[in-house]
Amino acid sequence: MAGLFEKKKRGGSAVALDEVEVSILRSLAVQLLELVGPGEEPVEGEDPLAALFAEGPSEPPSDAALARLFPEAYTGPGTDPEDKELREASAEFRRFTENDLRGRKREDALAVVRTLDSLGAKGDGGAVLVLTADDARHWLGTLNDLRLTIGTRLEVTDEDESGELYRLSDDDPRKPMVMAYLWLGALQESLVETLMP
Repeated sequence: MAGLFEKKKRGGSAVALDEVEVSILRSLAVQLLELVGPGEEPVEGEDPLAALFAEGPSEPPSDAALARLFPEAYTGPGTDPEDKELREASAEFRRFTENDLRGRKREDALAVVRTLDSLGAKGDGGAVLVLTADDARHWLGTLNDLRLTIGTRLEVTDEDESGELYRLSDDDPRKPMVMAYLWLGALQESLVETLMP
């Protein structure tokens, strides 16, 4: 898996992907959709603006990966976990922002799945993925969310940047996820570079 994004001369970004890479990316994006959860279906006859004012959850998710994707606004390292005012402010912030954030994460992941589904295969079973600036925004969001999720599941910390996860033996069950984590990071970094002026 060595394909990285390159800048197109007339704008946009492109990467050559083989069938396995397309399958892995699609599978991970679908799993992210399942993790984030389904959106609220609008009720027939309901005011479409009502959804904008719908309240979300006030408690952080219990799943560590979801808690990483939807972090606390005012509490965390360096703050007193018993500070009632900070906990209340975080709950209030989450109540009015999490639904929208979940919706954007779903939108990004769905855009990735649809882009991958629309690829036409080359003769060797691969394809060239070409992204517009808008497509790239969706892809960057999803690549970031996938890395955060996988990193949380692998318990990656800042100390791991040059640590044991990068030197796992081939028979370690975490090895495939570490390889995916590293590949997604390279894809994300290369995509960011293509968007630089």
